[in-house]
Amino acid sequence: MARKIKVGIIGCGTIGTEIAKACQDRLNTKMELAAICDTDQKKTELLNKSLKKKVRILKIDGLLRKVDLVVEAASAYVSGNVLKKCIKINRNCLIMSVGGLLGKESLLESARKKGVRVYIPSGALCGIDALKAASVGKIESVTLTTRKPPKGLEGAPYLKEAGLNLSDIKTEAVVFEGSAYEAVRGFPQNINVSAILSLVGLGPEKTLVKIVTSPEYTRNIHEVEITGSFGRIITRTENVPARANPKTSELAILSAIATLESIANSVRIGT
Repeated sequence: MARKIKVGIIGCGTIGTEIAKACQDRLNTKMELAAICDTDQKKTELLNKSLKKKVRILKIDGLLRKVDLVVEAASAYVSGNVLKKCIKINRNCLIMSVGGLLGKESLLESARKKGVRVYIPSGALCGIDALKAASVGKIESVTLTTRKPPKGLEGAPYLKEAGLNLSDIKTEAVVFEGSAYEAVRGFPQNINVSAILSLVGLGPEKTLVKIVTSPEYTRNIHEVEITGSFGRIITRTENVPARANPKTSELAILSAIATLESIANSVRIGT
């Protein structure tokens, strides 16, 4: 029997918690949760208490030395630094906060050159496989329209800078239009899907994003339109927000777990 892959999770919030539990349940025949890490000690202790089997709580550098695969589930503010550390010591990693890699694409090239495997789940978005296939040919345009309830946008720096008060919005309203790069900077915890779209397709400056909100919305909805030499693709994903955090779609959590399953399995389906 093959040795289990030792997994370390950085970030013990909504996504990190569900991944940790999956490692000890659905993935336990192939993976072993070895350590967890978070700047908030209370979060790590709370997660550890909820697990079937308690694991080591370590600092980032200590965690990296004890595992085979690092899972970043912290924030866009630290994901780039986590990847940099993984490359330095040749650790494979899964990055959830892909928005933190925009403007740091050279890190991905460094990983390729050094042979470090970097896994980026599709997250709360369908159609990434199709976009990857289309990118082999010529892509002309990639446009994302995201619709979220006001709670799903709370705390976004862009809203504060623009002087927009979510409580003042009574009907459907466009709160942002711009590039994926601008969207990730203005909404670092809310629009991660635009980052993966840009990395697979035309890049962060040419990927167009529109963000719409309404108090009547109950789901996080992502509509993507892609045109190119292959033809035209239109997708619509209606996501239920995660119960513990309305900023996160439930599908983003499931996508992370599915990616871990793919890493552990020899048979892989999809582009």
